[in-house]
Amino acid sequence: MPKITFALPDGKERTCSANEGLSLMEVALQNALPGIIAECNGSAACATCHVIVEDALAAMLDPISEHENDMLEFTAAARQPGSRLSCQIRVDDRLDGAIVRIPAEA
Repeated sequence: MPKITFALPDGKERTCSANEGLSLMEVALQNALPGIIAECNGSAACATCHVIVEDALAAMLDPISEHENDMLEFTAAARQPGSRLSCQIRVDDRLDGAIVRIPAEA
């Protein structure tokens, strides 16, 4: 079971065990992590599950779809290199030990 560390908007960190197949958004919601709202419940329609992944992890993940890329223009916090919608990232072994930052709202 992969362990993923979320860097929270207040600077604290929480490491969560995650079942493979879930999305990062679902893991964040299961663990009541602040900053992940997920108004659209994971359909990539609201951009309220914005996270920032490290460059090394970004290179291992599936590429950003055109729709996700468009939605990243509507995040509350400014888009940054490594910005992703957590609903579009499926948990698998590639995420074991990853650090994922939840940005503070702008």
